[in-house]
Amino acid sequence: LSVITNLVKLWNLESDTPIKSIEEHEERVSQLAFHPSGRFLATACFDHSWRLYDLEQEQEVLFQEGHTQPVYAVGFQNDGSLVVTGSFDASGRVWDLRTGRCVMLLNGHLKSVLSVDFSPNGYTVTTGSEDHSVRVWDLRKRDCVYTLPAHTNLVSRVAYEPRDGDYLVTASYDNHVKVWSSLAWAPLKTLAGHTSRVMGADVSKDGQYIASVSHDRTFKLWAPE
Repeated sequence: LSVITNLVKLWNLESDTPIKSIEEHEERVSQLAFHPSGRFLATACFDHSWRLYDLEQEQEVLFQEGHTQPVYAVGFQNDGSLVVTGSFDASGRVWDLRTGRCVMLLNGHLKSVLSVDFSPNGYTVTTGSEDHSVRVWDLRKRDCVYTLPAHTNLVSRVAYEPRDGDYLVTASYDNHVKVWSSLAWAPLKTLAGHTSRVMGADVSKDGQYIASVSHDRTFKLWAPE
């Protein structure tokens, strides 16, 4: 996948030409997420909307508005029934794909929500913000259950260990990646080594490695244990 301003392109790794282009957006596309089935693609857009595309039928099947500022982050629940979005309006929203409706508003951050992720348990959502904090939301309680004063600069990425959600990774413009226990929300480790802001991070599917990318022009691979 690649995004060039408002144009989304899908690529086959065996070819140097895109296999599909999505050209419906009129403003910048900030983030993409594949549905767990692999059939659908969600896009977060600066026109205050997020959209869902059916890649097999090659058509837009959902156009959702509700945020009052650009939508910057989007992610799926692991069974694909719910979507979470984060916006420059300092809020997150949880959406039901079956009805297209917003079912929970995530209010509490003081600045833009820049990253979102569902825990593998399906009912915990985490948001990372420009206000330097990370918030943990329980969909069953419909409330924020933890606020982590995670970093000293904006949080660029939150990502759960994808198998069991045993730990959470956060990345920040303070040059650090941190690992947190998802049981007590205690810090387990700080991964220091980047010399400039960390733009993103992710966890391998087996949970054995953490990858991070930075404005210092380096990519690093870490072992969380």
